[in-house]
Amino acid sequence: MQEPESTPSESSASESSASEPSAPESSAPEPIKPEALKPDFDIKAFLSKLPHLPGVYRHIDASDEVLYVGKARDLKKRVASYFQKTPSSPRIGHMVARVVRLEVTVTRSEAEALILENNLIKSLRPRYNILFRDDKSYPYLMLSAHPAPRIAYYRGSTQKKGQFFGPYPSAWAVRETIQILQKVFRLRTCEDTVYANRSRPCLLHQIGRCSAPCVDVISKEDYAADAQRAARFLNGETQEIMGDIEQRMLVASEALEFEQAALLRDQMGALAKVLHQQTMEDSDSRDTDIIAVASAGGRVCVNLAMVRGGRHLGDRAFFPTHTDGDSQSQVLEVFIAQHYVDSPMPPAIIGSHALPDEALIDLLAESRGIRSKFVSRPQGIRRAWLEQAGRNADMALANALSESGARSARTLALAEVLDLDTDPQVLEALHIECFDISHTAGEATQASCVVYAHHAMQPSLYRRYNIAGITPGDDYAAMRQVLTRRFGKVADGDALMPGLVLIDGGKGQVEIARQVFAELGLSIDVLVGVAKGEKRKVGLETLIFADERTPLALGQESAALMLIAQIRDEAHRFAITGMRAKRAKARNVSRLEDIDGIGAKRRQRLLARFGGFSGVANASIEDLASVEGISAELAEKIYFALR
Repeated sequence: MQEPESTPSESSASESSASEPSAPESSAPEPIKPEALKPDFDIKAFLSKLPHLPGVYRHIDASDEVLYVGKARDLKKRVASYFQKTPSSPRIGHMVARVVRLEVTVTRSEAEALILENNLIKSLRPRYNILFRDDKSYPYLMLSAHPAPRIAYYRGSTQKKGQFFGPYPSAWAVRETIQILQKVFRLRTCEDTVYANRSRPCLLHQIGRCSAPCVDVISKEDYAADAQRAARFLNGETQEIMGDIEQRMLVASEALEFEQAALLRDQMGALAKVLHQQTMEDSDSRDTDIIAVASAGGRVCVNLAMVRGGRHLGDRAFFPTHTDGDSQSQVLEVFIAQHYVDSPMPPAIIGSHALPDEALIDLLAESRGIRSKFVSRPQGIRRAWLEQAGRNADMALANALSESGARSARTLALAEVLDLDTDPQVLEALHIECFDISHTAGEATQASCVVYAHHAMQPSLYRRYNIAGITPGDDYAAMRQVLTRRFGKVADGDALMPGLVLIDGGKGQVEIARQVFAELGLSIDVLVGVAKGEKRKVGLETLIFADERTPLALGQESAALMLIAQIRDEAHRFAITGMRAKRAKARNVSRLEDIDGIGAKRRQRLLARFGGFSGVANASIEDLASVEGISAELAEKIYFALR
């Protein structure tokens, strides 16, 4: 890819994939790190030693954090471009000011550099790269390899047996397609175990959604032919399928097989209705992706629409971070690089903006071993697709800005009530943790910690703590233990201090928290207890402070209190689910221990063999007896004890 020598372009990361792509087989590229670990890093000497070769570079700060990852066709020219007098943008200027050393890795080609760059960004998540949130892999529609193929929603590796169609932009698009195939081709959706054990047709056959191959209402050959026609339909051969059905209907009619002719007539009518409803149908059945970029209010939305087999399958919106100062063309380029390193690349990609360097498409296609074309000024139906994708991007961005504004307003209200810094950037980074204790009459005590940051709950940061060594039911001791464990790390410098710490409880719980913070030498100003109101009704809570401020009762109309209640309720939910799982596990293990002849070793063998207690409970006597150390007599005893 031709890269400008004066302006560093944004790099990209893999959006989502079951597995990371790998570089072509060869000896691993060697990182170049001359004087990289010295505090007096000589940038001029480093630049002078860089080769005019493709590769990947990394900007690193004083704390050894990778700030930015990029690729280059010419490492010497690209890396040198960052250290000119005038930075290309304020964001790049801030980043370069923090750089204390660099690392580069030479690759054999720019395509190899692209793959390495995206793998590094995916694992390191550098703060100055444009980043698209990792998401689940895209769903597919699967036509199984069974003699009587089943259609099913599928997510995962497509290297298994069977035919896979997609990817689809959403689960809804897959399920809608499955409904079409049921109506037109009457293919089964039941599990193979259900199929093998049917003795009479199911309800789906009665309502005309399945031809019941399970009980031979349709022959295996005819059903397989219908499955093959469904596959052709998914591949875009709609007109051919329509002509085939019509021809078969005429043949059946001439043979006086009127019942068969009627079935084919209904099938053709259902298919015609589907094609009529598919207003975005394209005469060219090539798979196509349409990508539109919209920006407003300081945010950017990338909307991806998918066309497979000539059928428009819908779209999905993405909201990248770290896009300050980047043009929509740059954002589009980064999205394409991130998305197609891992996701299937169609023969045609339509974009709302021209790419800064369209050689990116060739690089990606080369790495995937395919051919693909990028078009920024489409005509005909493709232009309509792009316009629709643009409108959907605008709507998604407007909704996101509205929701973001509402969330920001709640955080601002909370900051004002608690006398916190109300600067927008400070509020965006405000980190709130809430702690709760849960147990059942002292059994299976667990503490939960949930996190609110960036105006939203952050489930990936939630934590549970098993509480042990206390008197059962002593909530104060449990709270002391969890706070000591969590904030001992803060006192030791191994963790950051939240901007606000919420405690689910009243004066007693807050006093325990105050004592822990005082013992650890931490500020108690951040501690706030949430005391339940009468009958635990939301809106009647009172805020209790550890620093002797007067308790606050904000009332049901307070946006700040509603946010606090949401965080508190999430901590309570998270604690209860953890406690119940722990209690169930303990009780199930106890049920095994109560069986005569089951000691620790046999219990461990059973649990390991069947993957947990539920597997043991569902195992047959023969399966139980196959475990080492379990006799037929003991297997029978276990079987009936767990019923």
